[in-house]
Amino acid sequence: MADKPHMTSPNDPPGLPAPRLETPVSPLLLYGAVDSGHSYKVRLLLLLTRTPHRYQRIALDVPRADRPAAFVAASRYGEVPVLVEGDVAWCQSDAILLHLALRTGAFGGLPGEHGAIVQWLFWEANRIGFSVPNLRFARRWAPQPAQVMAYLRDRAEADLQTLDATLARNEFLVPSGPTVADLACSAYLFWLDQAGFAPTAYQEVARWLNALRALPGWTHPDEAL
Repeated sequence: MADKPHMTSPNDPPGLPAPRLETPVSPLLLYGAVDSGHSYKVRLLLLLTRTPHRYQRIALDVPRADRPAAFVAASRYGEVPVLVEGDVAWCQSDAILLHLALRTGAFGGLPGEHGAIVQWLFWEANRIGFSVPNLRFARRWAPQPAQVMAYLRDRAEADLQTLDATLARNEFLVPSGPTVADLACSAYLFWLDQAGFAPTAYQEVARWLNALRALPGWTHPDEAL
């Protein structure tokens, strides 16, 4: 795949000149990686909204300095996902989701739900987007001492219980329907079995995941990435 242009970040400190960059052929370029739920949540939103974009897979087992130069330049934190839009690079998956919800006018909920959506995104970053992927990673690729594994499992169980209790009251995380909050909080749960949980262990979570699977354009992460 051809190298992509060098990009800047919307978070560059004020007063620092940002290099202007060659415009990509496609309006949007998403850098992501296999097995990355954080990449998946962004790719899924692009697929659900049928937003034209290019997707470039980054091999995370390659040392950061040896990854494609355009990606290294775009990824201010050295991580995926990164969304390149014109000469701006957006980093951090939940920030990208909020940006795309505004850009596409989809999956942003009703005006009165914005606060709840943002709170779910912050919760996801600190809780379910930490516990389940770390437990999955430890089980599949990097075994940890028993105490660490127990800690990760306990955290994941607590987070799944929080989701299950919420979803017992609502079909989705906010009343109006699926939003970026649902895409974020569910991203790693389509691999729940790889974290050691039966897919039906949490009944409301299982129902919710099936409702997300039924959305037109939904794609499993193994295919999307």
